[in-house]
Amino acid sequence: MTRAAVLIAAGAILLVASYPPFHLPIVSFVALAPAVVLLRQLEREPDARAALRRGFWYGFVTQGAVLYWLVVALWHFTPLSGLGYLATIAIYGLWYALMFWFIVRVRGRLPLIPLWVVFPVAWTAVEWVVSHQGDIRFPWLGLGTSLADAPELVQWADLAGARGVTLWLAWCNVMLVESMVGSREQGAGSRSMRWRPLAAVLATVILAWGYGAWRMRTLPIREAGTVGLIQPNEGFREKWDRARQDSVMGKLFAFSRRLEDSTHLDLLLWPEAAIPDYFVNRPDWDSAIAQRVRETRTPLLTGGLDVEFRTRESYDYYNAAFFYDSTGSRGLYPVYHKRYLVPIVERVPFVPPRWFHLRWFGGFGKGRGLPLYPAAIGKFGVLICYESIFEDLARSYRRRGADFLVNITNDAWYGRTAGPYQHASHLVLRAIESRMGIARAANDGISEFIDPLGRTYAATRLETEASVADRLRTSDVIPLYVRLGDWVGLLVVLATIGFAGLLAAQAWKRRG
Repeated sequence: MTRAAVLIAAGAILLVASYPPFHLPIVSFVALAPAVVLLRQLEREPDARAALRRGFWYGFVTQGAVLYWLVVALWHFTPLSGLGYLATIAIYGLWYALMFWFIVRVRGRLPLIPLWVVFPVAWTAVEWVVSHQGDIRFPWLGLGTSLADAPELVQWADLAGARGVTLWLAWCNVMLVESMVGSREQGAGSRSMRWRPLAAVLATVILAWGYGAWRMRTLPIREAGTVGLIQPNEGFREKWDRARQDSVMGKLFAFSRRLEDSTHLDLLLWPEAAIPDYFVNRPDWDSAIAQRVRETRTPLLTGGLDVEFRTRESYDYYNAAFFYDSTGSRGLYPVYHKRYLVPIVERVPFVPPRWFHLRWFGGFGKGRGLPLYPAAIGKFGVLICYESIFEDLARSYRRRGADFLVNITNDAWYGRTAGPYQHASHLVLRAIESRMGIARAANDGISEFIDPLGRTYAATRLETEASVADRLRTSDVIPLYVRLGDWVGLLVVLATIGFAGLLAAQAWKRRG
């Protein structure tokens, strides 16, 4: 096995270990070290084709290891899940190939720009691009999210967002490699560990920890009220069995009644797609929910399917959330339609959705609005399923006046893989970035609460029936990140364009 193959395999192992379900935040500081070493090798003998080839395989293998659960998840929809998985990691491979080529080219043509500048910028720019790919965007687990298990180190995400944490971690990885193997400019005599890069990394870690300790001590947090979470643990296929649909609804009512009888609730949450059919097909369910809410005076938010008819035979359908206020009224409030759809599963990219009028596959409509729902404990916005990985939604809700967020999801299709643990970790960063509390109701787990400091509590286990009630904690602080937006992402993209412009200008001069 070649040295490059060993480094790529090591990169995959380290990157996987830096994310949940592993709780090893220290690995995040060396997870990209194999990529840095690969690039240093390529710098010695600049070869565009070698950079493209190694970059592709690095991205393909590392992301393939992190996202292995996609095969399990997509298998529920089609035996061709392997093709969707391969397409996803191949796209990552292409972006990493371009990144490797770009870094080697910049270092070869513009040697005054050090690797500790161009590598973090290029890595973060690729992360930004992946989240802006239209129908095929899938920004799962940016590097900054790998520190979700160490909230003390990422409190400064309220200033720079998860993208800022990514930039910092990428820089730390380069500096630690420099401290261990030295710089090629200093020759073979620099192989002993150099203390200055290591000291620089330690200084930034201390600064991050210091800011985090100060913020965790001083951020004003208030208890908004008691929220109930229902986790029915319905099997993916069993829920849609028409013979079982009434029993599915019966379980939701029974779990809710049991929770409401034991404690006073200010808000009750049912998970994504909790309602196993359209209300237009089962208006009796809508009436039963409204009556139950009127009797208990507890507002309810539930996931389900919504349909909008354009003509008698033409319609759009949505992954949706329905809100009933304390009087049982639903019609006073807009239905929330999921805005970011899972590629292939919910919307086939670049294909008219009306070609796929099949339940739970391919043709879901895209939501447009961001409604805020009023409750006695404050106004809240809704994130359905993997919308939790998009930082702009949480930021937009906060700007519109949300007091807290609700995330409803159905992770049954992940199985017992790393998927549900990775999925839940995103909310830690969303809570810190927006300084809002979050309540999460999942069909089969993980249901939990996250406070504005990114600390989770009252979490359930996977694949269990559960009903949980706890006090939701939130904050009224509007952080700088909410006010400025993803300014780090903008800066790294501009810097990348600037480096590309310098390369183009240099090539033009040579031709002249």
